[in-house]
Amino acid sequence: MATKSLSIRIQEEMLDKLHVVADYEGRSANSQILILIRDCIEAYEEKHGEIKIGNK
Repeated sequence: MATKSLSIRIQEEMLDKLHVVADYEGRSANSQILILIRDCIEAYEEKHGEIKIGNK
């Protein structure tokens, strides 16, 4: 699976708070964001079923 990058716009205060949460969890901000995205996808799939992408 290829790793892609994504650029986002985020308010400075929100980014600062994200860094606090990530530091508390012992993670980088990037890792924390990936975990939040994963949790969001898992919650969506629990409610709506597996998301099918391409030929998978």
